[in-house]
Amino acid sequence: MRIAIVDYGSGNLRSVSKAIEKIAPISTQVLVTGDPEEVLKADRVVFPGQGAMPDCMKNLRTTGMEEAVRDAIRNKPFFAVCVGEQMLFEHSEEGDTPGLGIFPGDVVRFASDRVDQTGARLKVPQMGWNQVTQTREHPMWNGITNGAWFYFVHSYYAKPTEADLTVGTTLYGEEVTVAVARDNVFATQFHPEKSAAAGLALYQNFLTWNP
Repeated sequence: MRIAIVDYGSGNLRSVSKAIEKIAPISTQVLVTGDPEEVLKADRVVFPGQGAMPDCMKNLRTTGMEEAVRDAIRNKPFFAVCVGEQMLFEHSEEGDTPGLGIFPGDVVRFASDRVDQTGARLKVPQMGWNQVTQTREHPMWNGITNGAWFYFVHSYYAKPTEADLTVGTTLYGEEVTVAVARDNVFATQFHPEKSAAAGLALYQNFLTWNP
């Protein structure tokens, strides 16, 4: 099995590759690549993103990776992470940036006056561990406790316009979508590669998921 981790200059690639290599069978080829042909040949694709949405979208297009990513989204198991998840949507408030338009909805910034249940102001970005509620069953959640803790670093989050896209939420002043899925695509706002056992379990499920 060949797993391509898409390198378009905007991802936390080493951490992602090391996490997958840790749980993948020895026969699995885990390839960090900026070559569209390698993405097209892969059996499964991981699409990380880190940094500002305008830069990520610009890099995706200028490196020639956009069409290979779109092909993977259409044809094979596809796992997007952090800004990679945000890029699947139609538009982001960050830099007034169009996304790939795979999923309907927008990416919006946390309000600066957001507070928790006690009335204490919440920091933006959200940075650290938070619990994720699984809002519906999905093979990618297999063996992962509902309410498991995952690691977040983000100021923006996706707001799908179709409720059935959401498969996971977290509470940060209000309920926020942090995992979405449809057909062969699964995506998270949190970082599985930084999320200890629960994150490794999610990558393990990706290796065996057959949508």
